[in-house]
Amino acid sequence: MRLTDDHETFRASVRQFVETEVNPFVDEWEAAGKFPAHELFPKAAKIGLLGLEYSTEYGGEGADHSFQMVAAEELGRMDSAGVGMAIGVQSMMATPSLHRFGTEEQKREFLAPAIAGEAVTSIAVTEPDTGSDVSRLRTRAERDGDDWVITGRKMYITNGTQADWICLLARTSDEGGYKGMSQIIVPTNLPGFSVSRTLNKLGNRSSDTAELVFDGVRVPVSNTIGEIGRGFQQQMAQFIIERMFAAYSAVGTCDKALARTREFVHERSVFGEPLASKQYVAFRLAELQAQVELLRSLNHAVCETHMAGEDITRLASVAKLTSGRLVREVADTCLQFHGGMGYMEETWTARLYRDVRLASIGGGADEVMLQVLARLDGLPA
Repeated sequence: MRLTDDHETFRASVRQFVETEVNPFVDEWEAAGKFPAHELFPKAAKIGLLGLEYSTEYGGEGADHSFQMVAAEELGRMDSAGVGMAIGVQSMMATPSLHRFGTEEQKREFLAPAIAGEAVTSIAVTEPDTGSDVSRLRTRAERDGDDWVITGRKMYITNGTQADWICLLARTSDEGGYKGMSQIIVPTNLPGFSVSRTLNKLGNRSSDTAELVFDGVRVPVSNTIGEIGRGFQQQMAQFIIERMFAAYSAVGTCDKALARTREFVHERSVFGEPLASKQYVAFRLAELQAQVELLRSLNHAVCETHMAGEDITRLASVAKLTSGRLVREVADTCLQFHGGMGYMEETWTARLYRDVRLASIGGGADEVMLQVLARLDGLPA
């Protein structure tokens, strides 16, 4: 895939947004354990970040998926992965099902404000005892006339304390396993909804992550996204897009980290010579940059395949698995080459090392990606 001048112009606008509206405030937000989403998201919306692929009828840009890839790469260059992840939740994780399967009324009431940055959104699937195995999901939505009455808990929810509405996956029938689930839009100002606690994480500290409680929350059945009982299938399609965000953003993260480390090893003197003069250091950084280029090529292939309307399950799973492992390897190497200084909290390598560890867990753990790939290869998993 060859990117055009339009892509590069857009890339420059996203990079400026990152460098002026995010990076100068990251230390403050990390210390607070939260960034001001209701202040930042309208600024992101002004350059189209929250609705790139969505219809112009609802305030979107009507662009193709390649612009989403460029945006995610640039978000990966943020000095705090938590803020980029939160924007990714808004644009590529909580709203794709609504845009694809939602009704006209739902899109005008919930999607348009999200695209404009006026509403903060979240996706709620994981539960205290249910992570990768979505079939064990227990949160229930019982029908009472024209309403759903929702009871349950959701865990590790990004944007959880600031969300105005949530794309919730809940059981809406007694069918077990992967059947009988539905996606439901749940406004967070309703009686019975509460944030039970904000979670203290190893990394991504500027992103508020919460445990949510639904205690008899009453929501109109008309808030159901798509077909009742097809929530699992819709969510799996949404997960694919989420995994691509992870792979796309990893390229930006790795590119910036390796560039900063190359600059450092040129400046750092060891035994009277620049650290960059050591063959192992030079070769290791070159090797990692080569792997980043391979991931970028794979991402371009996934992007093209997705835009052609073809199934990207395999490619996306390979990209998610590869990117999670590569970004961790890059962070570890960059910290190592910074030596004792790299282990200090005041150095960017420490935050990077903590932040990227999530890459092989969130959005589908490495083991889940391997399970998907093994099954596609005809192996028992």
